[in-house]
Amino acid sequence: MQFDLFFLSVASIGVLVAAVSKTGFGGGASFAATPILALVLEPGLAVSVMLPLLMLMDVTGLKAYWGKWSLREFRILCTGAMPGIFLAAAVYGFADPNVFRFLIGAIALLFVGFQAAVAQGWVKARTDPLPPRIGLLSGLGAGFTSFVAHAGGPPTLMYLLSQGLPKVMFQATTVAMFSVVNAVKAVVYTGLGMFTLEGMTIVLWLAPVAVLGAILGVFANRLLSDRLFFGITYVLLTIAGSKLIWDALA
Repeated sequence: MQFDLFFLSVASIGVLVAAVSKTGFGGGASFAATPILALVLEPGLAVSVMLPLLMLMDVTGLKAYWGKWSLREFRILCTGAMPGIFLAAAVYGFADPNVFRFLIGAIALLFVGFQAAVAQGWVKARTDPLPPRIGLLSGLGAGFTSFVAHAGGPPTLMYLLSQGLPKVMFQATTVAMFSVVNAVKAVVYTGLGMFTLEGMTIVLWLAPVAVLGAILGVFANRLLSDRLFFGITYVLLTIAGSKLIWDALA
């Protein structure tokens, strides 16, 4: 791996967007870093590099939102997420790297497409609270997609947004839930041998960006409009997702 200006620029953009989203905007687009990193890294390496960086962001987010979460929603989502993580781990053992390239790219494009459909009024966001059993299914989906591409945000948010939580409690619940999910993933990644010396070297280079982005996210929650931030993120996700699918099929 050559740590040139192009690599560091692409990787830093992805990590920065993820960090700001994770601590400032409910984490809905925090998985943007994985498809962006997968443009310059092998998909499995991109996923393993992002996990320690996400855990750094978790520490920053927990400090800012400690004790402000909804314990009920936290428990429901975490309970569902655990089997999702282990199901994804079983798939990872025999999947070709191009399968993960395709999955990461497809998740990115589907997420952008869903958000566009909601914005155009083709899909109506649910207003009444979803029942706990749907929360468990959302947690299951979050655990699986989080393991594959750190993309657990969308299924989590689809459930939490229906619960009508206050803004700070909503944000705190996502931070607390993914702190637990990422800690469990770290144990599983270690068992699968996904952490490498090369990957940890990249983590050290990008760690300052992750911490800076997490701090900026707390402030951006108050200063930056959701529309502007997510608009930029959707463009990045569309480009990265399209490129990954092209590479996988080619």
